[in-house]
Amino acid sequence: MATPRPTGAEAPNPSPPLLKSPEAAERLAISPRKLWALTASGEIPSVRIGRNVRYADAHLDDYVAAQTRGGRS
Repeated sequence: MATPRPTGAEAPNPSPPLLKSPEAAERLAISPRKLWALTASGEIPSVRIGRNVRYADAHLDDYVAAQTRGGRS
């Protein structure tokens, strides 16, 4: 007998999808080359899956927050 799959409120929240390099660069409004440089320097964490490199939204948000200066209180 098959186990029923959770639905609605019972279903676990899926993690947000990881972004490909061009998508992450576009989201940050920078070139893919600049994104690679920031990744190589460790300023933006990446996830390597085989030969593919992906970026989590949360890591991009953290980078933007760290770069934000001043602002209104």
